[in-house]
Parts: sequence; structure tokens; C-alpha cells
Amino acid sequence: MAPPTRIGLAGLAVMGQNLALNIAEKGFPISVYNRTTSKVDETVERAKQEGDLPVFGFHDPESFVQSIQKPRVIIMLVKAGAPVDQTIKTLSKYMEKGDCIIDGGNEWYENTERRAKAMAELGLLYLGMGVSGGEEGARNGPSLMPGGSFEAYKYIEDILLKVAAQVPDSGPCVTYIGKGGSGNFVKMVHNGIEYGDMQLIAEAYDVLKSVGKLSNKELHCVFSEWNKGELLSFLIEITADIFGIKDDKGDGYLVDKVLDKTGMKGTGKWTVQQAADLSVAAPTIAASLDSRFLSGLKEERVEAAKVFKSGGLGDVLTEQTVDKARLIDDVRQALYASKICSYAQGMNLIREKSIEKGWDLKLGELARIWKGGCIIRAIFLDRIKKAYDRNPDLANLLVDPEFAKEIIDRQSAWRRVVCLAINSGISTPGMSSSLAYFDTYRRERVPANMVQAQRDYFGAHTYERIDMEGSFHTEWFKIAKQLKN
Repeated sequence: MAPPTRIGLAGLAVMGQNLALNIAEKGFPISVYNRTTSKVDETVERAKQEGDLPVFGFHDPESFVQSIQKPRVIIMLVKAGAPVDQTIKTLSKYMEKGDCIIDGGNEWYENTERRAKAMAELGLLYLGMGVSGGEEGARNGPSLMPGGSFEAYKYIEDILLKVAAQVPDSGPCVTYIGKGGSGNFVKMVHNGIEYGDMQLIAEAYDVLKSVGKLSNKELHCVFSEWNKGELLSFLIEITADIFGIKDDKGDGYLVDKVLDKTGMKGTGKWTVQQAADLSVAAPTIAASLDSRFLSGLKEERVEAAKVFKSGGLGDVLTEQTVDKARLIDDVRQALYASKICSYAQGMNLIREKSIEKGWDLKLGELARIWKGGCIIRAIFLDRIKKAYDRNPDLANLLVDPEFAKEIIDRQSAWRRVVCLAINSGISTPGMSSSLAYFDTYRRERVPANMVQAQRDYFGAHTYERIDMEGSFHTEWFKIAKQLKN
């Protein structure tokens, strides 16, 4: 009989397999289990090939659970929703008081809180842990966002600190996030920010290609260059890579053959719904979600293009002659400024939820653990961490002195890009809504007085005044009627 392993992992799709191998490689013997047993054998085989790693496979849940040292810790990596409940049911049957289950999937945070309560009644501990970085991150070092039982976190802190991505100046990309479903919530907003980032990059590409007429070769060079400066990030790096890859099934570049229709798993949608529920403006993230919805209407867009072409509208409304070098530099600055707004919105959403739930989340610490391993990892996150180090109660990233200066320095370029895109008939909803967010946030007075006056006119909703205390109502209709007579 093999000695008990340190930890167990159930659910051996790509993410599960890679995380199991990562844990084993860091020196922690691990037991693995999957409902489809061929996956178990496949994982054990990979462990042999990748350096004889201490991975032990089990075909039935009972012997799997029994093989783990007490207090047992089992990570599940299965599809969110019903499969998670099913897996918990299967495993908890054989678990004992003080054992712990960790859900490493993209689960809705309230489901995690519900399960934690149910588990507590059985004397079991529970963690909801966001795992970011895709299959590559899972294998070599992801960003980990564990929330829930602090006691459970302490059981496996030594493992997580080694398994997470390591950033030289700021340490492992993992921290105890907070109570309840906070780990899942933070991962959800991380994904919402990721939607915004990807949309802004797609718009930068569109403007450079459609208006600036840059070739894929030039785009590859531009993005590679950008990845050496303030935009240095995983998403800019992979975008540069994409432009360099030729089509293996025909002529030209692969990127041009990819259908312009975006899929999604739901975390971006949840982020926008949560923002609305908490009355937090998140227009950049919302615009990226709307863009995915519109991309899905491929057939309708093909028909619409015919209607408007026959009406005299080409793809690009005005063929503007542009100075390529200047356009490239302007787009770089517009992308950076828009990105600040997208992250500001995500951070505000996390802060509001933290206040509502009493989670006491540390925004600077979140920026720190996103610096490596995850999809939004970027040099830029270091600046966000420093902004919250300077002022933990910062109302909005936009008003941090450093970020404020960066936006002021870039706003002319940002406006030029948005105007150019609008005049060319190229939609830049992410950049435009980021700019609108900034322009609204920085104005002392906005036209909301008109909206409130209208509400009072037709619905007697009352209004406040700028020059005296209290709540007022005016018989607008009667006065207007008298004035008309």
C-alpha cells in the first residue's frame, strides 16, 4: 500500500490534468480521480513521461479519498453548476470531519456560499478558488484566488505558494482572498476585465488595419514593439504572435481566416449583471459584452452590409489619408488610456461587493496576484498595486495622481483615434465608452439635472437643489400649461 498522498484532484480535463502535474512537480504526491477512468490512466501516463512525477490514479471515489492524508484536501476541476454538486455528493460520502473540498472552476459565487454552508453542516471545509492562466498557467504556474474557509486555506497554503506563478519582485501569485464566495467573485471580475482588454486590443487592430491599412507583418511588428513598453502584457504578446502565424490550410495569414464570431462562457455576462445590481458603471466591460453579442449575428451583419453597400455605404466611409507612424502612436496611447478605465471599473465593482458582503478585500493585493500566471497579467498591474499602496481608500484609479497624469498626457491621442474611427465608420465601442466614462467622471456638473427634472415632471419623483437642503417637487405640467396659454 502506497503511503497517503498530500492532496487529491478530481476532474481531469485539460485544466485538471495540468494542475495535478504542476502540484506533483513541486514535490507534493497527489491522488487523481475522474468519472471517465481513461482520463485517470492518461494523466498517470503523462506524469511518467514528464519526469516520473508522483501522481497516483484511482478509478473509484472511495479508494481515491482513502489514499489522501488527513485532514484530506481535494481540489475539483469540473464544469460549473450541477457537475460540481454531483462531484461533492460522490466524494463527501467518504470524507470525514475536518476534510476540505476546493472548487477550482469558474463558479457563480452564491453557489459556492450555498455549498460551503451545506458542507459545514457535515463538518467539512470548503473553498471556492479562481484559477487563471489557461492550460499553460495550470501546468507552469497559475494565478490563484482562494476564498472561503481560512482554516482550509491554511491547510494547503504551502502547496499553493509553490504551485502559483512566481513573480520575482512580488512573490507567488496567490493570496487568501476573503470569506464566502469572494474567490469566485474576484475571478469573475478578472474575467470581465479580460473581456474589456481583449475588446480594446481588437479595436486597436481594427483601426490600424481598416484605416491605417497596416499589413499583418506590420501589425506583428507594432504589437511586438508595444510589448516592450507600458503595454507589456500576456494579451499583447499573444496578439503579436497571432499576426505572425501563416495559414496551414491555404494562402496568407491564419488570423484572416478565423470567423468573426466570438464565443463566451458567461463570466463576462455575470460581471455586467453584477455591476448593474450594485449600481457600478462598467461601460467598457459592458461594451465588450455587447460586441460579442453583435459578433454572433454574423448572418444578419452580412445582409446588413449588402443593404448599406447598395445605399452607397462602403466598409469604410471615408478613405482618410493618415500618417501611419502617428496613427500607430495615437492608437497605442488610446489603448493604454482606455485600459485604465476598464480596470478602474473592475476594481470599483470588487470594492462595492466587498463593502456589501463585508469581505474586506485588498485591491492592491489582487493587482499583485494578477501580475503573473493569469490572462490579464501585465506590467500595468504593478502601477495599480502601487496606486492602492499609496491610498488604500482610493475612490477611483482615474484620480490616482500617476494615472491621472498618464490620462491627461494621452487624452489628445485618445480623442483623435475615437474621432478618426467614428468618421471612418469603424466601431470602437470599448475605446469610446472608456472615453465617455472618463469625460463623465471628470466633470463637476453633468446633465443629470435634466433627467431628474423629467422624472419629477412625469412621475413626481422629487429632486434636490444645489442651493438649499431638502427634497422638492414642482407642478411642472400646470406651470407649463399656464405659460402656453
